[in-house]
Amino acid sequence: MSRPDAPTTYPPAAARTDDVAPVPRRIRGRLGGRTIFDTTRARYVWEWSHYPQYYVPRDDVDPEVLVDEGVRHRGRRGTVQVHGLQVGGHHRPGAAQVIVDSTLEGVADTVRFDWGALDAWYEEDEEVFVHPRNPYVRVDAVRSSRHVQVRLGDLVLGESFSPVLVFETGLPTRYYLPAADLRHEYLTRSTDTETACPYKGTTSYYLSARRAGTSEAAGDAADNSVVPDVAWCYSFPTAAVAPIAGLVAFFPDKVDVLVDGQKV
Repeated sequence: MSRPDAPTTYPPAAARTDDVAPVPRRIRGRLGGRTIFDTTRARYVWEWSHYPQYYVPRDDVDPEVLVDEGVRHRGRRGTVQVHGLQVGGHHRPGAAQVIVDSTLEGVADTVRFDWGALDAWYEEDEEVFVHPRNPYVRVDAVRSSRHVQVRLGDLVLGESFSPVLVFETGLPTRYYLPAADLRHEYLTRSTDTETACPYKGTTSYYLSARRAGTSEAAGDAADNSVVPDVAWCYSFPTAAVAPIAGLVAFFPDKVDVLVDGQKV
């Protein structure tokens, strides 16, 4: 389907805000060592187009964990009764929104949980991180022989003819380079940065770039010459993108990434 605002270099997301669809997977949530809901009847609700949230039928939620906070408000998707969660000594105020009524089909009498309020979420028996996986998103890691060069100004940070390209629906292509093709003398690991992705897993480390002619012992002058967190690596990615294990990808808004001589 053609869209006027679609990017020209990669496919746009397939869903629109406020789209609703059935979830064909068993979904469970745990808090304080207790399963607080277990359902095969959840709904995907796209609160924005990039990925959905789970809305869980209230009948499939353990009623003992919901604490009515006496707050009701009208939102764009219907009337919401705000609840907290209480499991033993674990209290999560305002973490559950019971949808009393809704203009969206199949959403009334469901519960929308704040993702971070739960200890763990599961699709079938696999833990899911960050947010639900979008059923309309495909992620492919494809080996390539394209010429990829990464530059920071005139400094070449990496260059490879054997990258792995990651194609993810709705996002620009990412170019992962073998560690052997990087200029490690200009790269240092960022020990404090970690991010997670529902499709790829949790990053193992980030890299910062240091411009030529500086050193870590140079004090404040070196601080001004370091570009933090320009690249990342998954040492143990999910099975779907196994070819990127140990490879490094760079942010094209922090450094220049050139593919076959063309800047991306």
